[in-house]
Amino acid sequence: MNSEQPLGSVIEGSLIGGLEVRLHSDISVEDMRVGKFLVVQGARSHFFCMLTDVSLGASNTRILTNPPSWEDTFLREVLAGSGTYGMINLAPMLTFTPEAEAPLPSTNGKSLNPFVPSNTGLASFQPQTSSTIELLPVKTIPSHFSQVYEANEDDFRKVFGWEDDPHRKNFSIGKPLDMDVPVCIDLNRFVERSNGVFGKSGTGKSFLTRLLLAGVIKKNAAVNLIFDMHSEYGWEAVAEGKNINTVKGLKQLFPSKVEVYTLDPEATKRRGVRDAQELYLSYEQIEVEDIKLCGRELGLSDAALDNASILCNEFGKSWIPQLFNMTGEDIKIFCDEKPGHPGSINSLQRKLLRLDSLKYMRAVSPQNYIKKIVQSLESGKNVVIEFGSQSNMLSYMLVTNMITRRIHEHYVKKADKFLQSKNPLDRPTPLMITIEEAHRFLDSAVVQSTIFGTIARELRKYFVTLLVVDQRPSGIDNEVMSQIGTRITALLNDDKDIDAIFTGVSGAGGLRSVLAKLDSKQQALILGHAVPMPVVVRTRPYDSVFYTEIGDPVWQEKSDAEVFAAAELAKADLGF
Repeated sequence: MNSEQPLGSVIEGSLIGGLEVRLHSDISVEDMRVGKFLVVQGARSHFFCMLTDVSLGASNTRILTNPPSWEDTFLREVLAGSGTYGMINLAPMLTFTPEAEAPLPSTNGKSLNPFVPSNTGLASFQPQTSSTIELLPVKTIPSHFSQVYEANEDDFRKVFGWEDDPHRKNFSIGKPLDMDVPVCIDLNRFVERSNGVFGKSGTGKSFLTRLLLAGVIKKNAAVNLIFDMHSEYGWEAVAEGKNINTVKGLKQLFPSKVEVYTLDPEATKRRGVRDAQELYLSYEQIEVEDIKLCGRELGLSDAALDNASILCNEFGKSWIPQLFNMTGEDIKIFCDEKPGHPGSINSLQRKLLRLDSLKYMRAVSPQNYIKKIVQSLESGKNVVIEFGSQSNMLSYMLVTNMITRRIHEHYVKKADKFLQSKNPLDRPTPLMITIEEAHRFLDSAVVQSTIFGTIARELRKYFVTLLVVDQRPSGIDNEVMSQIGTRITALLNDDKDIDAIFTGVSGAGGLRSVLAKLDSKQQALILGHAVPMPVVVRTRPYDSVFYTEIGDPVWQEKSDAEVFAAAELAKADLGF
């Protein structure tokens, strides 16, 4: 039993609409904030709830028509708690009965967490702290005048567990708005499905994403492939705020677990990134499916893409170099012999010449860099691909699509082999692919034909999932959004974006107001597969304390001179 002072009493409510609570006279309504985690102690069960609305009430309308003067503090105090009072609305999320020790009921293939889409066939959250605690979905409500309490540390542990739990890969992502206790997500469940980090520009999406990636790497929950469009995850990033300073990237935190590949070696060197490997792609690696995703950026029509398929069928892997070498007369002769259209092929040739301006594109690549990335991932290394000055949308979509398609194809083969052999040694290492500007890859117009839509719908069938980062979730196809397992959302203002966050989520009506009332910095609403109930957190600071807690303990930072001296010594030992 919670020994603290009760905040109020349940006076009305329903299972669908939530609970209405009248605050006690000594409780200030100004202390009640949307998103607060509260506990209702019923006659037999405890109900974990989220505060979704705050309002004022009066026992007599005459008080409102003739309110006391603002100077009459005595009358206001007399009326407080009797004539006037505060009201809060609660959304019950989970319940447990302390005396019950029965096993969890059968789910019939359905999720018991009402905030996980019901069509996923995922089981409910298991107890976090003890075998005698069973977190169950809310199927009833507490009786009249049940008392409401603030959640204490023990309540949070019952629901969210703790970071050093030896039985789970829990990771503290932040703390409640008004308490100093960690809120954990289960990383094993997090990497089971594709996930999303959302929020409008300037709300700290990149910092949230970096936190999550650091946790996944630290706990070895999965291996990561990160397409770093703005060079924010690899070596270091510029911190937000008035003062210009930087924060450490994943390579600095986990030097033995992270490899950085760069499409712009010059820019990478100027930024002082150490041990970055160059990455080049060739025209012979580009397939028609790779440029379909970039059709809008290149201005390609459907007719041009159809003619690209004709050229590819004729010339094979060298279809782009062959196209570049064709004159107008060559194109005319080709179209006389094949079912091509001269105008469309001329247009295709002209627009694909834009690829010549990309620094990382070669006629023939000196080696297969995509194969190197696959080898790094299979050895347990996390790979960050930096774009540097090549961070335009054409480059980002082309490179991301090319690499992801081939890695996914490799994982499909590995997964099929594992399913056939059942040998644990053949089991692929789970892979999480991080993409930014996700609506460009997952909007309704292209999602059916892109590898990213396929991965999002596969639910880790081939051990590959997505971590999508976006400020416009409304631009993502509804079917894909319904398959996003865990959604970590900073402030959003647009109603369409807010609605998109709750696509495929049942019972989320009260959470819309919670999301709309978040602060613009360092606050997020977390709901979905990796947490047992929605929760608003003050996100964990990404600072020196975090570096110490999360980083590689055997690594000590060295100066540039020491690093270069060690490299020269290694070359001498190898005879270079």
